[in-house]
Amino acid sequence: MAGQVRVDVVGIGAGDPGDMTVNAVAALRAADVVFFLDKPGEARELSDLREAILAAHVPDGGPRVVRAEDPPRDRTTPAYAGAVHDWRARRADVLEGMVRDNLAPGERGAVLVWGDPALYDSIIAVFDDLRGRGTLDLDVRVLPGISSISALAARHGVTFNQVAGAVQITTGRRLAAGWPEGVDDVIVMLDAQNAFTRYVDEPDLVIHWGAYVGTADELLISGPLAQVADRIVETRTRARAAKGWIMDSYLLRRPARG
Repeated sequence: MAGQVRVDVVGIGAGDPGDMTVNAVAALRAADVVFFLDKPGEARELSDLREAILAAHVPDGGPRVVRAEDPPRDRTTPAYAGAVHDWRARRADVLEGMVRDNLAPGERGAVLVWGDPALYDSIIAVFDDLRGRGTLDLDVRVLPGISSISALAARHGVTFNQVAGAVQITTGRRLAAGWPEGVDDVIVMLDAQNAFTRYVDEPDLVIHWGAYVGTADELLISGPLAQVADRIVETRTRARAAKGWIMDSYLLRRPARG
């Protein structure tokens, strides 16, 4: 095994170059190589956005950019956990080759991660896998970013929780199975099936929804769920068809009880 190399996992926010932290910008400027895992098809726009963020903060020269195609994930199998585990292992295979072939001992690499790397992103687990293999001497540092849900709350001018209340961050898959116990505020990510529509008959529910938050294509809808649910579904469907991908999240709020 060759000498140690460092890779910074850099949270880059939801899309606005102005949302980068000072530490994240410093990491990009110190990097020798930036690794891009590109998604095929229309989602190439995500790579273009990362390039724009890189150019905004490292305008003169900057690090080398090394690209590879992000392995596809099976989104149809009912064995969800197994599919995610398999996908992460294949991502680790790709990143292992990228790091081995492009970083010399003493150099620094960076991987740009949407939002915050600690929130519903696989890249930290992927690097844990790599370090566990023992094939590379890796020093991995994680730099937090502004999450998509933080940007969502800011755009709508709301807080995550009500006075003295709890908030739960969950997925559309789990929300579809039932409202979490003990909370009035639920933040939902990774909802491909519009799970919020299950609750349109519940009185007094309010939703704050956003897609592509922080980009030029930002979409925001807010209001009583019963009144805006259909508009969100229609807007979401149209946007995904036009772009080929969507990144969205939302806050569902019940009036605080007692």
